[in-house]
Amino acid sequence: MPRGCIPLTLTQPKPLLPVAGKPMIEHVLDNLVPVGGLDRVYVVTNAKFAGHFERWAAHYRTDKELLNFTIVNDGSTDDTQKLGAIGDLHFVLQREQVDDDLIVVAGDNLFSRPLGDFGRFCREKQAPVLAVYDVGALELVKQYNAIDTDATGRITHFEEKPAVPHSTLTGIALYYYPREILPRIHQYMAEGNNPDQPGRLIQWLYPQVPVYTWRVPGRWYDIGSFAQLEEANRLFEDEGVSPTH
Repeated sequence: MPRGCIPLTLTQPKPLLPVAGKPMIEHVLDNLVPVGGLDRVYVVTNAKFAGHFERWAAHYRTDKELLNFTIVNDGSTDDTQKLGAIGDLHFVLQREQVDDDLIVVAGDNLFSRPLGDFGRFCREKQAPVLAVYDVGALELVKQYNAIDTDATGRITHFEEKPAVPHSTLTGIALYYYPREILPRIHQYMAEGNNPDQPGRLIQWLYPQVPVYTWRVPGRWYDIGSFAQLEEANRLFEDEGVSPTH
């Protein structure tokens, strides 16, 4: 079997795979810490990997802010039972009775720069915010989503996996949902909408309420293959990328 066809997550959850000597989820969290005011981190996972995350969380340390972790096991044991990205979000909100502003981020999304400005932007807008990134090629956008905005950065059009994209700007798995939006997430699920692909929630939400965009600085990686994992390793090791650089 070609190397690129081997699953990254056969025996280890993808966010715990090492990049430049530490699990990629630690790079994500280290860059989120500058946002400030993070009361609790919920890591949602399946039954197979819940223990892996419990052991990791027990040893994760940051010298910037004490993070409190809750590892949430969604109970799924194979792909036929998966709740989907939005389904997992809804599961956490219900089981943990979350009633607060929320930042949602995929654990396999890597950022080369701290995200403190994301937090400042979200506090300023007090409305849903989607992080966006210029992938540089229209063909790549077909794998993600296409976005149009007005002069204020408010989304005016959102399309998942567009057949004919006209912009290289795409939304990535970094979201801000203020507390007052949480009932709409429950509504989305109650209506029987697609529980997977987190962008579907934005696609449903933006015609109802203002949803703004924030451009990710530096480099962004969506780790979905060995090639992307190796490229991220080279960047983070060769350039010494860290939250303080």
